[in-house]
Amino acid sequence: MRRGFTLIELLVVIAIIAVLIGILLPALGRARASGRATVCLTQLHQFSTAWDLYADNNKDVMVPARAPKLSGGTGNPANMYDVGNGLHFRPTWIARMGAYLGIYPFAEPLPVDRQDYTNKFFQCPETPEWTDERNHCYGYNYLFLGNSRLTGDKYRNFPVRRTKITTFSNTVMAADSMGTAASTPKSDRHPYTNDGDDAASIGNEGFGLDAPRLTPTSDRQTDVRGGPADRHSRRINVVFTDTHAAAFTPEALGYGRINDDVYIDLQAPTKDLSNKLFSGTGADDDPPAVPK
Repeated sequence: MRRGFTLIELLVVIAIIAVLIGILLPALGRARASGRATVCLTQLHQFSTAWDLYADNNKDVMVPARAPKLSGGTGNPANMYDVGNGLHFRPTWIARMGAYLGIYPFAEPLPVDRQDYTNKFFQCPETPEWTDERNHCYGYNYLFLGNSRLTGDKYRNFPVRRTKITTFSNTVMAADSMGTAASTPKSDRHPYTNDGDDAASIGNEGFGLDAPRLTPTSDRQTDVRGGPADRHSRRINVVFTDTHAAAFTPEALGYGRINDDVYIDLQAPTKDLSNKLFSGTGADDDPPAVPK
């Protein structure tokens, strides 16, 4: 005589399956997150290789965070730059890498101040919706490597030659960025906004990365500081000027945080912060001062 399962046995099996799913789902989530972090590190490595090629082709001058804003706007050919498959108006550093990667940021570059990336290679897998070239996921060490903002007729720190770097393996080239939201308490930050300019929004002005220790005379992404994003299991993916990439905590990079994850600007003694991994010299140098 064939015997079927009793109701109690079925309930036990269902309970066991539920427990197994409960155990496996977090592990699968961690595996997916680890995979996204690995893709991000690989992309950063490729960008650093292109960064090197850029300097090779530009008399050893390192790419600035963004092309300078010269008079004449889109009507001035000097404001237009090759991004691999055409000319774009004042591109950010990462868009200019397209010409050296053979992977193009835009399906069709336009003569506009802000354009959305159409190639997924230019987006961190953890933030696939961050397509705005200004409010971007990867920030450049612009204070030390190339800051072509103009004060009057003076560049703030440009051109900067690659030979100025003496510790390539210990000089940050770029990293995961949260932009100027780093200056806002975590509980008060606003969601990412494409084409927005709200300093409290995550990703705002994210294409540039302020160094850990700023001074009263140094530049900032806007009126407030920008900072990195520890979006990969509480780690920041970082690529160095020798092209190697690795994950760090903010504190290991020299940053400090207070009051609900606010990145320290001038609120703490300088001994709590360090630019050793940003300066290019291995020393805790001050960022260049904004010209008067």
